[in-house]
Amino acid sequence: MKRFSPKISPKLTFVEAIKKPIPIKCAQIQEPFIVETMEGELQGKKGDWLMIGVNGEMYPCDKDIFEKTYDIQP
Repeated sequence: MKRFSPKISPKLTFVEAIKKPIPIKCAQIQEPFIVETMEGELQGKKGDWLMIGVNGEMYPCDKDIFEKTYDIQP
């Protein structure tokens, strides 16, 4: 089984991909929270976002990551 480490860039031919513009539901939570996910319970911090994915799954998203990767639709 191959193993990859973030410390060493693998010698592979990478292509560029752009995430599809699929709308999801989200709400910014103004207090620490816990959400049950498919991987177990995850914690969100004050200001993080609660996301509902395309298959109805819920997960927290860090505020800084949300701001870099999402735009709120009018």
